[in-house]
Amino acid sequence: MTTSPAKPRHAATVGFPVRDGQLTIGGINIDRLAARVGQTPFYAYDRRLLDERVSLLRQRFPEEVRLHYAMKANPFPPLVAHMARLVDGIDVASAGELKLALDVGAREVSFAGPGKRFAELRQAVASDILINVESLAEIDRIAEVCEELGLPGRIALRVNPDFELKSSGMKMGGGPKPFGIDSEVIPAALARIAGAGLSFEGFHLFAGSQNLKADAIIEAQLKSFDLAMRLADLAQSPLRVLNLGGGFGIPYFPGEQRLDPAPIAANLHALAASLAARHPAAHIVVELGRYLVGEAGVYITRIIDRKMSRGQLFLVCDGGLHHHLSASGNFGQVIRKNYPAAIANRMAADQSTETSTVVGPLCTPLDLLADRMELAIAQPGDLVAIFQSGAYGPSASPAAFLGHPPACEVLV
Repeated sequence: MTTSPAKPRHAATVGFPVRDGQLTIGGINIDRLAARVGQTPFYAYDRRLLDERVSLLRQRFPEEVRLHYAMKANPFPPLVAHMARLVDGIDVASAGELKLALDVGAREVSFAGPGKRFAELRQAVASDILINVESLAEIDRIAEVCEELGLPGRIALRVNPDFELKSSGMKMGGGPKPFGIDSEVIPAALARIAGAGLSFEGFHLFAGSQNLKADAIIEAQLKSFDLAMRLADLAQSPLRVLNLGGGFGIPYFPGEQRLDPAPIAANLHALAASLAARHPAAHIVVELGRYLVGEAGVYITRIIDRKMSRGQLFLVCDGGLHHHLSASGNFGQVIRKNYPAAIANRMAADQSTETSTVVGPLCTPLDLLADRMELAIAQPGDLVAIFQSGAYGPSASPAAFLGHPPACEVLV
């Protein structure tokens, strides 16, 4: 097999230094970190990169805008506890996430999701958190809970707008959706809230996710703001919160350009000023998950076997899609593309490379982590790093499939 000199590292890997030819995470060389963890595969999250990402936004966003972490991106408890100290609030999507948010002392908590069970609504009302209501029937269920517990319910209406976030990886608004209440039904929802004596606090709009185009995000924020202002005129109590969602993306694949938050921040300054003039008791929330944690995580798996099959080199590892469904291409990709990857203990600048296909131990051709990538020449025992793995990793993967051991997670 022919080899070639190492190519420049993908832009997605630049947050992690290389020292003595090894990837370092949290300042620790990968061989030592693997020994410290005590097993492979594992996910490692670098707290320095988490701090830097939040700091970047704090420096640019107006003080009036509150930054929330969407826990669904990564619910690893030590990471959530760390994020709770950095952000203004945590957004949850289940009773399990709610418990964790309360346990780590989140300053603000909001609860979204189209299918909240009655027991979850009881927990939310008892916890005095903001419930993002997704249907008219949910308003009735919350009213029933509030009467039972003798407590007021804090409500924001999640609005399904009549537009979507252009160029987003996943459309969360516009057209028929299970998420939120159609914008044309919001007047009826406001009337039902008032009739039930519930406490209306604001609106939640989330048009889409994983967007790398600042102009598209700005357009969605402007449209969301204008819609919320029109709807707020119909409410019988003052607007207190306007959650504009997120949608900020991170680069996964070659050719993708990193999102520039500066123009988005400039737009938020203008929106915050407009909101203060029209609704002085209200504040804007920006809710981010992947953008805050995605680039801070790396998935590490160890090579078990090196084999050739009809001219194609396979590196067979102890981890795969059961731990990292996203990297396998089976979590929303229409056309599979490789996440940035490297042989983590062979990253010297002069390291020779070869074309390799990295696969996991599962009995399915879907168990593919890197398809014919140019990687350092590797042997059994070496470590493969899959970057951009801080979001939608183990919690979004079929860990029980075929009964292999789970991946470990560490915050370093």
